[in-house]
This record gives sequence, C-alpha cells and structure tokens, in this order.
Amino acid sequence: MRLDTPRRSRSSTPPDPSNRALAPVAGVLLLAITVVLAGGVVTAALDAPAEPAPSAALSLSAVDDRITIAHRGGDALNASELSVRVRVDGDPLDQQPPVPFFSATGFHPGPTGAFNAASADRWRVGATASFRVAGTNDPTLEAGRTVTVEVAVDGRPVATLETVVESG
Repeated sequence: MRLDTPRRSRSSTPPDPSNRALAPVAGVLLLAITVVLAGGVVTAALDAPAEPAPSAALSLSAVDDRITIAHRGGDALNASELSVRVRVDGDPLDQQPPVPFFSATGFHPGPTGAFNAASADRWRVGATASFRVAGTNDPTLEAGRTVTVEVAVDGRPVATLETVVESG
C-alpha cells in the first residue's frame, strides 16, 4: 500500500522585490540616527566648560551709593577674570562696573579690593571689595531699593546676591 504524502507546491513566481528593499532602508535609517546622536554628543562635549566654576560664599551689602561684597568662604577668585552685573529693582544699571577698574563712567573712582585695578590678583576668603555707583548712572541707588549683583569668573556664574539699600 502506498501512502501519498502531500507535496509542497513550488511556486514559479519570483519573490516580491518590495519586501527585500526594506532591509537596506532600515540600515540607512539606523546609520542616520547613529550619526545624528554622535554629532549631538560631540557638540555637547565641546560646549561644556573646560573646568567648573569656582565655588565661593559671598555676601552683599549696599549702603547709600556703595556696594560691598565680602568673600566668606570657598575658592579664591581670580580678580582679573571677575565680572559683576548690577540690577536695581530688576533694572540693570546703564553702566556696569568693568572689573577691575580705577575710574569708570557711572562709578566714583577708587573701588576697593578685587574691584580695584591695583589690587592683588586673587580675591581670598575674608577680603571685601566695593565700588560706589555715581548719581549719573541709572537707576540710582536709594534707600529701600533692591540691589541684585551677579558675580562670574571668566563667564562662569559664581553667585547671585540680593540686598536692600540702606541709608548710612
């Protein structure tokens, strides 16, 4: 007795070429995604600062037209790399102090400490620095107004300080 087993029929039609085209397209897409992600990682790495900002504890006081900042703790700051931005009641001074300086438009001559061009290069713990805002600078410092000072070293933020102007 003979058992007939079903035979698979072989189709003489060629495979659909649209199915085979998916693998190259997927490969190209994966390659493109990899290139974009790698570019993002490289860009982020190049934009990152070379070293972190110094860490310093600073305090702020403002009496009449004088702004004083005391270095209370942390890293010594390089005076030649300091930048200071001042706002009064949220408005920036028309003339910002060019640190270090001796005489500058919008300020009385003779700042002290790290703000003075003749000072030591390092602003260390325990030292203070001050400058006086001239009445020609706007907005003016007046008792009761809020002063905000941003201190940065080589463009890297160190501290944002705020106080109310007192009368002396």
